[in-house]
Amino acid sequence: MPDRSDIETLIDLMARMPGLGPRSARRAVLHLIRKRALLLTPLADMMQTVAATARECLNCGNIGTSDICPICENNARANGLICVVEDVADLWAMERSGVFKGRYHVLGGTLSALDAVGPEDLRIPQLVTRIESEEITEVILALNATIDGQTTAHYIADQLEGRVTLTSLAQGVPIGGELDYLDDGTITAALNARKPV
Repeated sequence: MPDRSDIETLIDLMARMPGLGPRSARRAVLHLIRKRALLLTPLADMMQTVAATARECLNCGNIGTSDICPICENNARANGLICVVEDVADLWAMERSGVFKGRYHVLGGTLSALDAVGPEDLRIPQLVTRIESEEITEVILALNATIDGQTTAHYIADQLEGRVTLTSLAQGVPIGGELDYLDDGTITAALNARKPV
């Protein structure tokens, strides 16, 4: 059995994860230790595997186990549509809805003066390159309905003006809402009712 300092270190590491504070992390670690064979050992093994194999798609920024993700490799999805999202969690939320059949582009964040995140810190130049090389006809800006998300959407719209049709998600996405927390029906309604930017 590990000594107390190892357990405390594990609790501290778990507490850094989104949605877990020190108490939740402590409960999770104690549960994992009690269910060592069923949960802790397989979890540790899988974490090592993912740490060794996970990589960012060179094309869109999705996370997978190969240099080009299955979405980008799927020729049926090369239909001229790109859905631009803030991060991979948003891409996965869109995929859960099962409605969008095009490809994605993950920006890796949003513009933020407070956090000193400028256009050069995001994957906006790669988006422009993809529009030219992949014969994109429509870009759907599926950014979170926050101030930073809207600022980023306006910046991208300025960069792409006259090159492609620009649309954004419509009804169903609340102001201040984040895609990863929306249900599939809300995402479906918002995607189906997208509007010109």
